[in-house]
Amino acid sequence: MSSPAVPTPERAATRAAFVFILITVAFDMLAFGIIAPVLPNLILQMEGGSMARASAVTGYFGFAWATMQFIFSPILGAWSDRFGRRPVILISCLGLGLDYIFMALAPSLRWLFVGRIISGITTSNISSAFAYVTDVTPPEKRAKQFGMVGAVFGLGFVVGPAVGGFLGGISLRAPFWAAAILSLANVLYGFFILPESLPKEKRAKSAWQMANPLGSLTLLRSHPELAGLSAAMTLFYLAHNALPSVFVLYTEYRYGWNERDVGLSLTVVGVFAATVSGGLVGPYVKRFGEKFSLLSGLVFGILGFAGFALAWRGSLLLASIPFIALWGVAGPAMQSLMSRRVDPTSQGKLQGAINSLRAITGMIGPLIFTQVFALAIAKNAAVHLPGAPYLLAAVLLGVSLLIAYVVTRRSSSGTPGNVVAAASPPAPPDTSDAVAT
Repeated sequence: MSSPAVPTPERAATRAAFVFILITVAFDMLAFGIIAPVLPNLILQMEGGSMARASAVTGYFGFAWATMQFIFSPILGAWSDRFGRRPVILISCLGLGLDYIFMALAPSLRWLFVGRIISGITTSNISSAFAYVTDVTPPEKRAKQFGMVGAVFGLGFVVGPAVGGFLGGISLRAPFWAAAILSLANVLYGFFILPESLPKEKRAKSAWQMANPLGSLTLLRSHPELAGLSAAMTLFYLAHNALPSVFVLYTEYRYGWNERDVGLSLTVVGVFAATVSGGLVGPYVKRFGEKFSLLSGLVFGILGFAGFALAWRGSLLLASIPFIALWGVAGPAMQSLMSRRVDPTSQGKLQGAINSLRAITGMIGPLIFTQVFALAIAKNAAVHLPGAPYLLAAVLLGVSLLIAYVVTRRSSSGTPGNVVAAASPPAPPDTSDAVAT
């Protein structure tokens, strides 16, 4: 009878390092979610109480944050390849904690905007965290570990807005202090726990050629059906920005919700989204197939956004949340269909291209939807229509549905090749899934 395996010091260190990465991601997402219900209201307060003007400014904040993400995610990833994971992760967490303090003390809108730009840079360390998981995990166990990281992302988005809404009811600055404490505590913990995962002999001598966020987009033009699905996905991601861009100001303007109400509603959104993505997508796609899942998911999204736009009571908006959550089956089905049009050696490039689409729409989406909301509620508006941003999102998904239908109908019934995705880490989750600026 063999004795149970005793964990070696190396395994224990690896486990502790992975736990730290989980905590890092959890604290990053929790801190991100905590400020979600209050940042637009802090902008509103600093702007002087004009909802239309605050909406436009919120769009500029969202654009700046997403632009920093777009630029610095590949740069920090390249730095981690060159200088190691540990310094990039710890310095980013330290910068994020100090930035939250900076934003908590910001005396004016201009300084708050500077803080948001810094936040966009410092929260770009997610790619380094995923690279760390790859370093310390055997290939056969990576799927499980990445799944755990994804679950932690969801947990942060569910808990964060509820905590932020509660603290925001006390003070609009309190959530920023809470986020700063979480980030700085994470730095202190990581300084003593986190070992370096990338030995010096394995580091890149120069990784700047990998820091181009647009370089992989050329792949999307390599196949007619891939190009069509890419167009559908671009509209998909663009419509998604209606949620983080105007939700807080929209619900406050139309239903009179306070920070606590917004925080709880965002928690409901997070719970439904996590339920669908974590438990329903797999069985749904297996039962109905990728094409039907894609098309039906887009229909759910159209219904959900139409419900958001037309709901004259807050309870009706809450009733539309399940449709928004079911929209979540479309994204994985679309990515799966796209992966079938790419050979195994290009699967990583495909994920990078998809991430670039997400980043680009994350830059322009906040500007579009906040400006539409500002125009729709302006005093001189020809038609007073607060739900206009969500109607626009529904229209965008309608066009995406039409493109996806034409592309999938044209494609052959058989699978184009027996393509299996290469064993590489998934693209970092999109932090714009949180309803925040």
